[in-house]
Amino acid sequence: MSLEERAKATAKNIEGKVQEAASEVTGDPKDKTEGKAKQAESEVRHGIEDVKDNVKKKID
Repeated sequence: MSLEERAKATAKNIEGKVQEAASEVTGDPKDKTEGKAKQAESEVRHGIEDVKDNVKKKID
């Protein structure tokens, strides 16, 4: 497990949530879309780290 990669993914998720919340205030649909995309990217990154962890457990 790469703690650094998980931290980056979590930061990306938070960034996306903040951007999405800001879009509610500004009314900018582009910000909302970008915020949701960042959150989705974070989920993918976490999924990749989960796969890496599972492969490592199988090898060990």
